[in-house]
Amino acid sequence: MACRISELVLGCRDPELLARFWCEVLDFVVLDREVDGSVEIGPREGFGGAQPTLFLSRRAEPEPGKPRLHIDVNATDRDQEDELERLLALGARPADIGQTGDESWHVLADPEGNEFCLLKRRLDPL
Repeated sequence: MACRISELVLGCRDPELLARFWCEVLDFVVLDREVDGSVEIGPREGFGGAQPTLFLSRRAEPEPGKPRLHIDVNATDRDQEDELERLLALGARPADIGQTGDESWHVLADPEGNEFCLLKRRLDPL
């Protein structure tokens, strides 16, 4: 084991509206609200369980040519830097989406250019 999908990130105009909708659909609860208006929802047991959370990221408009959904993964059996090396060796490459360099995550692209993030926190394997 090496990674688990921990979050699905959906860019949207109205995170609160979508949070209410997806909480009802999935029987999720609001886990966190960010100062920018983004909302994270997930199972009642919270982040890191068997189901990924859904992070509703506030966006004024969808970015042209960019999917509205991307995957966040967390390492399960090594630290973030070792997992980053492994992912790069598998064909991932760093992606620049305007990060400052102070983020606790790494933005990567798969071999076809689909962006995903490697988060810092290690999760238990399922």
